Amino acid sequence: MAQALTNTLEHHWLPFTANRQFKEEPRLVSKAEGMYYWNHKGERVIDACSGLFCCAAGHGRKEIAEAVQKQLMEMDYATSFQLGHPSSFELAYRIAAMMPGDINRVFFANSGSEAVDTAMKIALAYFCAKGEGQRVRFVSRERAYHGANFGGTALSGLVKNREVYGTGLPGVVHMRHTDLPDHEFVKGQPETGAEMADDLLRFVQLYGGGTIAACVVEPAAGSTGWLVPPKGYLDRLREICDEHGILLIFDEVICGFGRTGKAFAAQTFDVVPDMIAMAKALTNGAQPMSAVAIREEIYDTIVDQAPENAIELFHGYTSSAHPAACAAGIAAQDIYEKDKLFERGEEMSPYFMDAVMDLRDIPIVENIRAQGMMAGIDLASAEQPGARGFDAQIKLFNAGLHLKATGDCALVAPALIAEKSHIDEISGVLREVLSAY
Repeated sequence: MAQALTNTLEHHWLPFTANRQFKEEPRLVSKAEGMYYWNHKGERVIDACSGLFCCAAGHGRKEIAEAVQKQLMEMDYATSFQLGHPSSFELAYRIAAMMPGDINRVFFANSGSEAVDTAMKIALAYFCAKGEGQRVRFVSRERAYHGANFGGTALSGLVKNREVYGTGLPGVVHMRHTDLPDHEFVKGQPETGAEMADDLLRFVQLYGGGTIAACVVEPAAGSTGWLVPPKGYLDRLREICDEHGILLIFDEVICGFGRTGKAFAAQTFDVVPDMIAMAKALTNGAQPMSAVAIREEIYDTIVDQAPENAIELFHGYTSSAHPAACAAGIAAQDIYEKDKLFERGEEMSPYFMDAVMDLRDIPIVENIRAQGMMAGIDLASAEQPGARGFDAQIKLFNAGLHLKATGDCALVAPALIAEKSHIDEISGVLREVLSAY
């Protein structure tokens, strides 16, 4: 069986994976239910990362599978180009009802990367429609991750995601990140660091605010290590954007749908952006789907400037608002509401954060950041950056726990259905494996 498995594995080039090592020692999962995966040997593995921050309602939700099956039997595919189907409008309505402020228009795509690129295009189209076509710059942040397409790669502040792909898109500049030396072992928002938002003002003064289309940030930076914003930081970004006519875009691909304690981080941190990009937990990971929620005024400006019967925004994807994905999205929202999972996550988060913070005494643990139902655990580096995190991720999986490591940071983000016993199990495996270094 091992030889047959090796031959089968050889043809798939896995993303963001050390392929040679993986194919020598494959880590395969073949079943999932609730808080657990089962590997191909039949061994149970607790999922401490909601898949990849996707399965907020846990694995194997039959309600979603049944909704997708029903939709596929009724209608397998319909284009959204000059055509529509009822479930896309229902899901857009459901998303709009969750949004803060007047963010009530929704554009569907298929991944977080596509959602970010869509938001960038909408920002450019908006200013063209306003007669401000000179606004072509974007401001992002160091240690940011905004997907793998060229737009998101240009916004990215992670060197390994950028260095082999040339100069990327022009006109993108980066603020400093907010992971400051005095932010050690902080639960929730750090008290210091709000002044880091004035980096945006420096770019306004250097390039002219009238040349900047949008500032794009993850309210809490997910993949890079769960960098929770200092108190007042996002408020200051909003203030500077308002002063200079710049759009503020929140990338909530990871932190949306209950991860931070509220439905969206915009509500957790009480700052209303102009657009919110989302994906992952939108369908509980059951179907590929993403969306951008947009302020009504932005939509109206773009749509109203176009001639009658003309396409207003030349952008979209073959599978935008795919019927099966819409069915999964609606079913997922039903679960979140019926089971009150966002409220449940908020109630469980103090226990979760305390359990993770209790790991601070382990010698290899250098720092821990936590907010809501997610935490980043910085591990002391080995010979080369990232080697320790890579090794720990493999050892944790072999010990029965799945999480994601970025560099030397272990990211913990259990599903919102997690019980205290699950959190205890997660922290127990983490302590056992990390203490062995």
